[in-house]
Amino acid sequence: MSDSTNNASFDFKFYEWEKKYKDKTFLKQPFGDTWEEYTWGEVGQQARKLATGLKSLGLRENAHIGLISKNCREWIIADLAIMMAGYISVPFFPTLTSKEINTLLNFGDVDLLFAGKVEDWQEQKNGVPEGLPIIAFPHYKGCSKIDEGHQWHAFINQFEPLEHPHQPKLSDTWTIIFTSGTTGNPKGVVLDYNANQKTSELNYEENPFNIDFKGQNDFFSYLPLNHIAERVVVEFAAYRFGGTISFAESLDTFAQNLQDAQPTVFFAVPRIWTKFQMGILAKLPQEKLDKVLRIPILSWIIKRKLKKALGLGRARSIVSGAAPMLDTQRSWFRSIGIDIFNGYGMTENCAVSTLLNDKVTNKPGSVGIAQPLVELKIDPESSEILMRGPFVMKGYYKQPELTDEVLKDGWLHTGDQGHIDEDGYLFITGRVKDLFKTSKGKYIEPLILESYFADITDFEQICVVGLGLPQPLCLGVLSEVGLAKSNEALETELSKRLEKVNQEVPGYKRIATMIIVKEPWTVENGLTTPTLKIKRNQVDKKYEKNYKAWHDHKASVLFED
Repeated sequence: MSDSTNNASFDFKFYEWEKKYKDKTFLKQPFGDTWEEYTWGEVGQQARKLATGLKSLGLRENAHIGLISKNCREWIIADLAIMMAGYISVPFFPTLTSKEINTLLNFGDVDLLFAGKVEDWQEQKNGVPEGLPIIAFPHYKGCSKIDEGHQWHAFINQFEPLEHPHQPKLSDTWTIIFTSGTTGNPKGVVLDYNANQKTSELNYEENPFNIDFKGQNDFFSYLPLNHIAERVVVEFAAYRFGGTISFAESLDTFAQNLQDAQPTVFFAVPRIWTKFQMGILAKLPQEKLDKVLRIPILSWIIKRKLKKALGLGRARSIVSGAAPMLDTQRSWFRSIGIDIFNGYGMTENCAVSTLLNDKVTNKPGSVGIAQPLVELKIDPESSEILMRGPFVMKGYYKQPELTDEVLKDGWLHTGDQGHIDEDGYLFITGRVKDLFKTSKGKYIEPLILESYFADITDFEQICVVGLGLPQPLCLGVLSEVGLAKSNEALETELSKRLEKVNQEVPGYKRIATMIIVKEPWTVENGLTTPTLKIKRNQVDKKYEKNYKAWHDHKASVLFED
């Protein structure tokens, strides 16, 4: 990093909007049918008072401030206050267990914890070290009441607003984000303010998200705010370019809250798009939908209705990220008038690598071309994707050996495998660590095999497994569409598909058996991350005792007992 970058200050646009749009709505929090609104001025005053309060507690310089809560207005205000006071945010997934919390609070050297909208504080608080200061958010219906520590309003109202907030240098640490750990223990990704600021340049240069630079933007925040994409695409985009952030009250009210908010920018992970798709098909089967879409006037009406019903009636930009989105699914949404940007990035590079706009380029299966300031190349031996640019992390917190493994000569070794075509478009073929070897000594790339089943609307989730077996297996969780069918119908349809797929792939890749499992894979049962990516190692742990029997069974489609 150059000396000029070391000495330059972070350009925090929030302060401009705080003055310019003092009386305009910034944060919108739902409570049943009511939306409570905070203006930019009110948010600024609360954050400034809270910053004064934090500074009164005698914390060390560059103190690490933890945040554990579902998305809500207090999360944003707390994060603002942490920056204003000159501290470093260390946000956590709100679903952590007490054991996980204890590990991360200690390993992350956390000096104070904001605790808020969580569902099992009685268990979680057992992981908070004795004596660690806590500031509790106001109580939300359906969530735990937190009596420990300083109470939000009582604490804030003791203090005067901080007049001169801290001005961080670009080289200063902004945040430490612990990854969701699909392949092992979470790692603390250290990101500086320079990486954060460089993300804004992407919008000014190409404006892929169709941001209105005069502040007419509406964001919807529901993916965990401690996830890098949510912070960059929603939180910091709002700080930089103005507008409003609306929140989801709960999982049960998510659809209604999104419909009410009608955001101009909407970001989702592939699992959310799958749920949207299955919800539509459960009410309007594919055959009927195809007929309607063939009639011009009806097609226009139904597309408009579907977009509005999903909450995307005003969306100028619709984005998928955090995990690969299959081309068949993007094509399906395009058929109903919803064009989805497909992005590729990770916590370690501030969620910045590539973007693909299907309106502009038809590259089935690609995640796009390198974004400005990004360099990409493929390791010739392992096919691993390597990335370089100003968005890359400083390293993993307190893990220099691991940092050296991942960062080599300025290149981030992503852990993803892929290839780049002659036009510079990147295609992801899997994770290096997801590869497994059959007993025949052949390597299986599960992501590629799973893509053959991606258009089956009977499934909401699929996972190809089979380490040490002669042939791989395919596990599947039924969708609403699949659940509505009889076992006999499913067995007939899936057997035909399996036979078709097995004719298209080399012999060693042929799926021995397709198994329909009983239990959905969720965050709660530990089989997905909080951003809904499947934890393959945990799926193996849960089902591997059955693998051999399933593999050897004569039937091609089985239902878990």
